[in-house]
Amino acid sequence: MKAVTITEDNEIAVKQREAPETSVGEVLVKIHAAGMNNADVMQKMGGYPAPVDAPADIPGLEFAGKVVEIGPETERFSVGDRVMGLVSGGAQAEIIAVNERFLMPMPRSLSWEAAGSFPEAFITAHDALSTKGNLRPGERVLITGAAGAVGVAAVQFAKSIGAEVIASVRNPDTREATKKLGADGVIAPADMENYGPYDVILELIGAADFAANIDALNYQGRIICIGFMSGADANVDISKLAFKQAAVYGRALRKRPKEGKATAIRAVEKEVLSFVEKGEMIVPLHATYSLDDAEEAYENYNKKGKFGQIVLVNE
Repeated sequence: MKAVTITEDNEIAVKQREAPETSVGEVLVKIHAAGMNNADVMQKMGGYPAPVDAPADIPGLEFAGKVVEIGPETERFSVGDRVMGLVSGGAQAEIIAVNERFLMPMPRSLSWEAAGSFPEAFITAHDALSTKGNLRPGERVLITGAAGAVGVAAVQFAKSIGAEVIASVRNPDTREATKKLGADGVIAPADMENYGPYDVILELIGAADFAANIDALNYQGRIICIGFMSGADANVDISKLAFKQAAVYGRALRKRPKEGKATAIRAVEKEVLSFVEKGEMIVPLHATYSLDDAEEAYENYNKKGKFGQIVLVNE
């Protein structure tokens, strides 16, 4: 099979690799589309190595495809089923063997490209805002980096809960598109404190604004940290957290124990897919590349003006 491969000198190449085989509880999926994420770019740069249960040099955390083979002791899916999957690596390839716990049915309302870009962003957003952040109707939430893949998902999910959503977007060119997702306000990062206080802050950028996040947080507010592309080291006054009775959480899916990851997937299958089926949540796509053009996709991933997902497709 063909697979995107991170070379020893941290470059991207598409190479022929041995196709995987199923083991107990696994199905074999022919991949039609695989979304790209910050984790893939960081892994390519040598800063985010794959967990031990994932290929060390084949990136890709999410995909959509068709089941082509059933392994022993499987019960959820059949050959021919369209599925979406969340894995710890190896999705940017033509074939993947994956435990059926990490799959969910693919909504008919989604294209292959959109479905391949759905799992990581929407599962991350739901896990952060609902499972850990306990976002409730009527609360005000700030979503930083709201024009990115997770931000786009988070804006829509927070609105489905009934929260007041303030979306922070650095690039003025993507603010209108973010507004159309349902955000109550779309602001520049410098204006963050003017729209607070916030009951929940979803931090998708990193340490750059962390001190300001604490200042803008409401009493008993919650900050959920996911992204750290702007850096991971922050100097903060922890007394402010104490005086506000505030909480700070970190969330990550990739290195989470398997049972925890499977639980997060089932929660989205139960609580989010119905919105997607009805067209009430969408997966915006910024650009689509063939698997053979993966090197170009990686080169363009962080270019200014990106709104939504970049996805690799198998033609």
